[in-house]
Amino acid sequence: MLKGINPLLNADVLYALRAMGHGDRLVVCDTNFPADSIARRTALGRLLRIENVSAAGAVEAVLSVLPLDTFVDDAAIRMEIVDKPDEVPAVQREVQAAIDRAEGKGRPLVGVERHAFYEMAKTAYCVIATGERRFYGCFLFTKGVIPPDGEQ
Repeated sequence: MLKGINPLLNADVLYALRAMGHGDRLVVCDTNFPADSIARRTALGRLLRIENVSAAGAVEAVLSVLPLDTFVDDAAIRMEIVDKPDEVPAVQREVQAAIDRAEGKGRPLVGVERHAFYEMAKTAYCVIATGERRFYGCFLFTKGVIPPDGEQ
């Protein structure tokens, strides 16, 4: 255990989050996502796990140390429901609440069609699989920057 670090963030996840640079993307996904096959195509090249926790719990842990990119409008992306792109299920509302707590309101999840989401995921830095069993618990996040002390 480390002081001030969410205990869900294991050593492998912390390594990946630290290694990512500004503009790199990461996937946080549910148990049905083709996580291993997509993770093999990412920059990291292997699957990471935060198991036995919901997508919102994993996102909350990740965002406790990872800033979202403020230079793009789609720093937080959700997979759209097939044939219902405007519907936002409970799992996505919970993740939105985690984003709001970490980043403040005004950072809405941007919906992306399922197959387009898969293609975007293949270009991510890494994939983190969670224990989320509800459908459409899949998200992409773009890493931002931490300004020098005293600057905003």
